[in-house]
Amino acid sequence: MTLIINGEDREFDSPLTISSLLESLGMKPDRVAVELNRELIPRERWNATQLTDNDKLEIVHFVGGGCHFCLHRPNPHLLLKPLAEN
Repeated sequence: MTLIINGEDREFDSPLTISSLLESLGMKPDRVAVELNRELIPRERWNATQLTDNDKLEIVHFVGGGCHFCLHRPNPHLLLKPLAEN
């Protein structure tokens, strides 16, 4: 079965549900949103939603913990010093 995931063709051996697909991809279900053929699928329907050949999925993975960029660069606001008073 061919599934198009985030614009990329991927091959799978057996019929899958959204839940089993996410498991096979190693994704944590509490950190993703899934759109199937341009329809956002609620999490409570993932176990019952069967995927078929040539389905198009968009899977968005949420990342927590702040800004990756900010963790490696100093905060410019912390480097500012007040102007000396005259």
